[in-house]
Amino acid sequence: MLFMAESVAFLEPVMRQLRPPLTVPAASNRKVVILMPGFGTHPLRMRYMARRLEEAGHKVKRWGMGFNFGPTEENFALLSERVQHVHARYGQQVVLVGWSLGGIFAREIAKRHPELVEKVVSMGSPFSHTPYSNNVWRIYQLITGQSVERPPIKADLPAKPPVETVAFWSARDGVVSVHSARGQPGERDRERALRCSHMGFSNSSEAILAVAEELDRS
Repeated sequence: MLFMAESVAFLEPVMRQLRPPLTVPAASNRKVVILMPGFGTHPLRMRYMARRLEEAGHKVKRWGMGFNFGPTEENFALLSERVQHVHARYGQQVVLVGWSLGGIFAREIAKRHPELVEKVVSMGSPFSHTPYSNNVWRIYQLITGQSVERPPIKADLPAKPPVETVAFWSARDGVVSVHSARGQPGERDRERALRCSHMGFSNSSEAILAVAEELDRS
């Protein structure tokens, strides 16, 4: 039922026009942020979040790889270069905010380059429990040709990156299970429950405000 309810999220741009505009409090400590989209999605899906965070005073950048069609060593090399470039351009560590599979990318990049990353916020990301603790693993295997049990990269997904790591999860998530997105103590520094759908992590007012609060906590 939760998985079927995720389809309602596609009406969000329309419903948004019927609500008062979202105002994000001005940042007390401006950050450089890279947003990483979920599986099969483009950075445009996170554009609304990016704009609201920029209005608050943060510098928000795309991950630079277009659609997210799964991890490969080539993708990780390109993303590493992107993070290095943003870090060098702005002269400060970046905050990685990853939605769903984007959160897996964010956590693994932080493990490889902790000197470049200040903090990781994962949103509904399946980094813990089992590779089957989600409702899209069959679709993932079909599209990528990769087995969820034998990923094309060497990675210990539950292992915590050596930077501050916060895991957003929701009991209303119809794609990734609570166990997988919340993680266990030691796999992340903190966990935070939201009430949005899985698709809502990318553009809901609740998720945007939660990300803004985490940026100010850094």
